[in-house]
Amino acid sequence: MLSIQHISKKFATVQALNDVSFDVPDGQILGLIGQNGAGKSTTFHSILNFIQFTGQITWHDAPLSTENFDEIGYLPEERSLLPKLTIEQQIVYLARLKGQSAQTTRPQIDDWLKRFNVKGTRRSKIKDLSKGNQQKVQLICTLIHHPKLLILDEPFSGLDPVNADLLKQAIIAAKHDGAAIIFSSHDMEHVTALCDRLVMLRHGEVVLHGTLDDVRNQFGKTQLSVTTDWSATDLAALDHVTQVIPGHTNHYLLHLDDPAAGPAIFDALTHGHYIEEFSQQPPTLDEIFRLKVGEEHD
Repeated sequence: MLSIQHISKKFATVQALNDVSFDVPDGQILGLIGQNGAGKSTTFHSILNFIQFTGQITWHDAPLSTENFDEIGYLPEERSLLPKLTIEQQIVYLARLKGQSAQTTRPQIDDWLKRFNVKGTRRSKIKDLSKGNQQKVQLICTLIHHPKLLILDEPFSGLDPVNADLLKQAIIAAKHDGAAIIFSSHDMEHVTALCDRLVMLRHGEVVLHGTLDDVRNQFGKTQLSVTTDWSATDLAALDHVTQVIPGHTNHYLLHLDDPAAGPAIFDALTHGHYIEEFSQQPPTLDEIFRLKVGEEHD
């Protein structure tokens, strides 16, 4: 397990991290979210000992040291490959830096290229690949030594939906192999789809922490998804409905200022008769993200 306890970091007058604590158990995925400058990359750099900080970071109850680095897979936000190398040379070189021999790495390369649908062969030069295929090669370099701690800084950036799904499958496979995984993303759909837990940073401080359900339920079941022949005007006139968002035919999303109003709205819409859809849920993670950012501006 990766354990981060009370870490803080200051750059000159900027408090980049302030008393940040959370754990990432083996076999779980944690999503680290927040606006640009919230402290996500600084957290990653602290874990990797790239910078000095106060507080404590441990891996399996011991401080992280250079001896642990072979167990870590790190994908930085700024991608960097050596353009004159072939795909095979690049993958073998970075795997050797992680303690994996060329004899072990080379037989795996074709399988990884196929798994990520890389357009090129092991003899293709990095400089001849598209930007997307270069990114997939760097992902392979991050994963091929089967790390036990996986740190991914904006791994989905620049990937189309098909390639994003390939990456999701690789992350899930690493989780099933027992890896502790932490990744940052601005796309809440990826966080929702993959994460067991999440942490939201704002100005270097933790403002949300827990499972996705725990975080969403903090905000109450303030959304109603309904299919009804009522008009948007009539729905907006219901008590405690603050906003009506029309969807497809006869479908609406209602925002409530009081979750307890749900049963009364249900009775009003149905009068004891069948209704095709009535689902009361907490806000989505994307909406919660916007709410927390909005609190800052307020």
